[in-house]
Amino acid sequence: QITFYEGKCFSGRKLEVCGSCGSFQDRGFLNRVNSICVQSGAWVCFDHPDFRGQQYVLEHGEYPDFCRWNSRSDHLGSCRPVGHGEHYRIEIFEGSHFSGPSLELTEDCSFLQGQGWDKTCINALKVYGDGA
Repeated sequence: QITFYEGKCFSGRKLEVCGSCGSFQDRGFLNRVNSICVQSGAWVCFDHPDFRGQQYVLEHGEYPDFCRWNSRSDHLGSCRPVGHGEHYRIEIFEGSHFSGPSLELTEDCSFLQGQGWDKTCINALKVYGDGA
């Protein structure tokens, strides 16, 4: 569950969400969000409806103002819980536009160098299947 508040420090009108929400406005909530409380799970929030625009991944905890989730504005329009199914993989690329050396992963990985990735950065990635 995730709760969005119009005001800073969990004040003002609120919107409680338990699953995917493609449009805050369709639920009667303006796109102005100044604080968030994530009660369970991890969530991807988008600054536009229909899961478009800048993405913010929020884990369990409290975010008393939009700077806490690294946003430059108080605009959010949709969200969905983070999760993955049984069939997923991710491919990371050193270069932009999916170019240069790449590495495909099919399991959680906490240390890329242990998987043979000796590059200093990742500039693009693709998520396949039902992964997140």
